[in-house]
Amino acid sequence: MKLAMIGFGQAGGKVLDRFLEYDREEGSEIVRAAVAVNTAKADLMGLDNIPEENRVLIGQARVKGHGVGADNELGAEVAEEDIDEIQSAIDNIPVHEVDAFLIIAGLGGGTGSGGGPVLAKHLKRIYTEPVYALGILPGSDEGGIYTLNAARSFQTFVRETDNLLVFDNDNWRQSGESMESGYADINREIVERFGILFGAGEIKEGGEVGESVVDSSEIINTLACGGVSTVGYASETLDRDRGGGLLSRFTGEEEEIDSTSTTNRITSLVRKATLGRLTLPCEVGGTERALLVLAGPPKYLNRKGIERGRKWLEDETGSMEVRGGDYPRSKDDKVRSVVLLSGVTNVPRIKELQQVAVEAQDNIDELRDASEENLDRLVSDDDEELEPLF
Repeated sequence: MKLAMIGFGQAGGKVLDRFLEYDREEGSEIVRAAVAVNTAKADLMGLDNIPEENRVLIGQARVKGHGVGADNELGAEVAEEDIDEIQSAIDNIPVHEVDAFLIIAGLGGGTGSGGGPVLAKHLKRIYTEPVYALGILPGSDEGGIYTLNAARSFQTFVRETDNLLVFDNDNWRQSGESMESGYADINREIVERFGILFGAGEIKEGGEVGESVVDSSEIINTLACGGVSTVGYASETLDRDRGGGLLSRFTGEEEEIDSTSTTNRITSLVRKATLGRLTLPCEVGGTERALLVLAGPPKYLNRKGIERGRKWLEDETGSMEVRGGDYPRSKDDKVRSVVLLSGVTNVPRIKELQQVAVEAQDNIDELRDASEENLDRLVSDDDEELEPLF
């Protein structure tokens, strides 16, 4: 799948930067075009892989390149005001070569969570290609303002995009690790999962073709139901030296792979990916559509395993729209399973996020009212009112 990716805000820019690194390492060519947008000049300067000409600084008249300070209403206003500057960078994208747009943004901050939905609305008005967003939820320990931002951005993104793919930081942060290494690990997890998903079906000249090809239309059809999506992932490292590996080194003959073992490994990985750690934890039952991708060396993939995994996924989700296929990667030392669950609705984390956000909003309003009353008492005297200068 060929994507035009726009990293909006600090988190979005860093994930996009990591996507470009992955593309280079894997030779997957998922990112057909990359644009980073921010209100903070320092964040744009900290990117390693995005070309200088594709880094767009907005809001200079309002915030002078210093960011919006986690104010996503200001982030939305700035994006509206400077949408033409963003569009100028997007005009350089060869849209005829792109299958979809993907906006990447952290939902808890100011620039991405406010400006991302503005850009999504703008792109949907102009282009016929689908517009998706990859939204990253803040951890529950990051504070009320970030939770409030995320809740408001989430519901706006869902309305303005063709599908919102969600990654929940709360589900991935490790205790005791530094903030820098923590976010680097999270970005790697994001890119690994979505890299396999979007990379499936891309065939280079002379490259391998899967038995059951998953191409961009399969992904687009799975995401076409709209709403919210989550991705599961599981992998198993292959022991290539066992069961004939030594003989094959001497004779040059291909080792015989047991078909039953291959089928069982695939079905086990599909279960682990679906019932394990999803990018957004949810109840799997009631999923509207699903897509299964099995990646790895071709001889460790078979149609029977994929069909059995797809049937299990149908039963587990209750959906009759479950697509599936293989993604041959000869040089890989693992078999990987990626499961896309699209149109999920039973998501306890989102309900909790919205509840905490409502409480945070009430708290902020109460504090603001109390602050104004305290200030009035501080600057006034009960016995004699002073006239201000103006």
